[in-house]
Amino acid sequence: MSQPSLNNPKILWKTPLAWLSSFWEFSRPHTIVGTSLSVFALYLIALATAENPPTFDNLPYLLIALFACLCGNVYIVGLNQLEDQDIDRINKPYLPLASGDFSVSQGRYIVGITGILALIVAFLGGWWLGGTVLISLLIGTAYSFPPIRLKRFPLLAAFCIFTVRGVVVNLGLFLYFIQCFTAQSFLVPEVLILTAFVVVFTIAIAIFKDVPDLEGDKQYHITTFTILLGKKAIFRMTCTVIILCYIGMITVGFFPVFNINPLLLMTSHCGLLALLLWRSQQVDLDEKNSITEFYQFIWRLFFLEYLLFPLTCLL
Repeated sequence: MSQPSLNNPKILWKTPLAWLSSFWEFSRPHTIVGTSLSVFALYLIALATAENPPTFDNLPYLLIALFACLCGNVYIVGLNQLEDQDIDRINKPYLPLASGDFSVSQGRYIVGITGILALIVAFLGGWWLGGTVLISLLIGTAYSFPPIRLKRFPLLAAFCIFTVRGVVVNLGLFLYFIQCFTAQSFLVPEVLILTAFVVVFTIAIAIFKDVPDLEGDKQYHITTFTILLGKKAIFRMTCTVIILCYIGMITVGFFPVFNINPLLLMTSHCGLLALLLWRSQQVDLDEKNSITEFYQFIWRLFFLEYLLFPLTCLL
C-alpha cells in the first residue's frame, strides 16, 4: 500500500514539524527577519533617545510590538499568496499554497487568525502601535485583495511597499516606544534619517522584486516596471538607488549635530557601498537564480542597516 504524499495538506495536521516548516515558508522568512530587526532597531533608538538603559522592565513593550508586527507580517504575505496562487505556481512553486503543502482553507485560517491577533495585541499596546499595525494591514490588503489589488499598478505597488516599510513602521513604532519610555510622543532627527534611508532603499526593493518573477507576471498580465522597462534598466536603477542611500548616510557623518557616531556611520557605509559595487558585477541577468540571489543580497543589506544604525546611535 502506497504512503500518502506529504503534499496532501491534510497530512500536515498530523506532522507538526512538516506543518511548521511550511508555515515558515508561508511567512516569507526574509520579511519576518526584516520586520523583527526593524522593531528591535527602533526599540534601541528609542532607548538611546530616552537615555534609558536596557532593562527587563522595558522588554514587555518590545515583545508586544514584535508579536503584533509579526502577526501582521504573516497576514500581509499570506493574503498575497492566497490571491497569487496561479502566478506563484510559475514564479515561486516552492511556496506552500502553490506546492499544495497548504490547502486554501488552511491559508485562509492562518491569514484570518494572524490578522485578528495583530490588531488585538497592537491596540492592547496602545494607540500608536494599534494605528501602525492597522494602517499596515489596510495597505497590505489593498495591495493584494481584489477588486483594488494595487499590485497591478507599478507605481502604486511601489508606493505600498515603501509607505509601510519606510514611513508607517519606522515612525509609528518609534512613537510607540518613546511614549512607553517617556509618556510623551515626539520624533528626533535620528529616526527621521533612518526613515528617509529606508523609504529610498525600499524603492529599490520594490522595483527589483519583480525581476525574478518576470515570466509569471507576463503570463497573468501583471504590469511591473520590469515588463515596462526591461531587466537591465531595473537592475541599474536598483543599484543607483542603493548607492544614493549609502552616499546619503556617509554625508550625514559630516554633520556632528546628530546623536550618531560619525566614524562608525561613515566607515560602515563606505564598506557596504564597496560591497554592493563588487556584488553587482557578479549578477547574470539571463539566469533567474543569479537574479534571485542578488534580490536576497539586497534584503541582507536592508537587514544590516537595522543593525548598524541603532549601533551608531547607541555609541
